Amino acid sequence: MGRGKIEIKRIENSSNRQVTYSKRRNGILKKAKEISVLCDARVSVIIFASSGKMHEFSSTSLVDILDQYHKLTGRRLWDAKQENLDNEINKVKKDNDNMQIELKHLKGEDITSLNHRELMMLEDALENGLTSIRNKQNEFLRMMRKKTQSMEEEQDQLNCQLRQLEIASMNRNMGEIGEVFHQRENEYQTQIPFAFRVQPMQPNLQERF
Repeated sequence: MGRGKIEIKRIENSSNRQVTYSKRRNGILKKAKEISVLCDARVSVIIFASSGKMHEFSSTSLVDILDQYHKLTGRRLWDAKQENLDNEINKVKKDNDNMQIELKHLKGEDITSLNHRELMMLEDALENGLTSIRNKQNEFLRMMRKKTQSMEEEQDQLNCQLRQLEIASMNRNMGEIGEVFHQRENEYQTQIPFAFRVQPMQPNLQERF
């Protein structure tokens, strides 16, 4: 009894749709492999599920098949700029992976696979790094000492200026006090009667009076 035909339309039931996809996907890939072997054909099949998962089969390099497709149809699936960009992205990814590996090695991780020569090179790199760090530290210390010395000299200059200002202020205050004293003394002298004033040229006042 032959299998009945089914209507070709979207299967609404998600479980049945997934089962049908798996069966027919495997059947298509199987047929692609068979025709490539039986007929010496160059076949490439790429299938994307609704979930985004990819399944593929290629009897030879997919790039070679696409190049032949370009030559026969004249259609370019991507331009040279896009290809160069992809190559650059792949190069950056590869460089990044290598740098991650080197970073792990510098941290002492995953070094069991390194041979003696690679370990020696790693040791030299670490020693050079330590030397650079020490030189930078010494340079920083020299700068700090120089800055500290400059600050101390500046502080000494400020202290000297402060002392000079204090001395000048004291001299000015003493001068003002002396002027006030002389002024008060003159006022007092003018208030004393002449007869009671001391005459420096006449030491014996009793004889005069």
